[in-house]
Amino acid sequence: MIPLHDLEHPRHAPVVTRVILLVNILVWLYVLSLLDRPVALRLFYDRWSFDPADLRAALGGGNVAGSALVPLVTHQFVHGGWLHLIGNLLYLWIFGDNVEDRLGSARFLLLYLAAGILAALGQAVVAPAPMVGASGAIAGVLGAYLVISPTARVRTLVFLGIFITVVTLPAIVVIGEWILIQVLSGLEAMRLATHSATSSVAYVAHVAGFLSGIVLVRLLGANRR
Repeated sequence: MIPLHDLEHPRHAPVVTRVILLVNILVWLYVLSLLDRPVALRLFYDRWSFDPADLRAALGGGNVAGSALVPLVTHQFVHGGWLHLIGNLLYLWIFGDNVEDRLGSARFLLLYLAAGILAALGQAVVAPAPMVGASGAIAGVLGAYLVISPTARVRTLVFLGIFITVVTLPAIVVIGEWILIQVLSGLEAMRLATHSATSSVAYVAHVAGFLSGIVLVRLLGANRR
């Protein structure tokens, strides 16, 4: 299933959601400008992706400077390809506005960044490899949405073999199917983790971000609609 849009209409303009979308797009355009400069491109990813090894080294040396912590945030705005970017921004566009509407812009930004950080740390425990992408933070938004509006209607593209149709489903079905796939795929990826080619998707980060969103939205004071 691929969600197309929800039928919940926010009362206020989702300013932070739009800014996050714009920043992700601008960063990706900058990445594209580096394609003909492979050294600069590599240095860009080295600098702004989150590498658990760098954080462990800083913690081990007792000198946790800002340079070791900044990637926990910046990696959330860097992506590794068009599909990576579009898939993440689609979910943020559909579900972010209503979560921001219920929390307010400041608390929504806090939830978004905190979920992304917790997702990255969760992934680092299981598979400590460099990572980029907003999927952990957006998983947090999905978890928050599920708490706030579990029965909200979502127009969804459904693939039934060779047939494709659009149906309206409750959010708990659409988001529930998404998190189920992440859990099952994550368990399978752990079984196949002996080869680096099988660990490119941070499924554990998705699950950790999702659970973080469920907890954080309650801590930040949003109740079910």
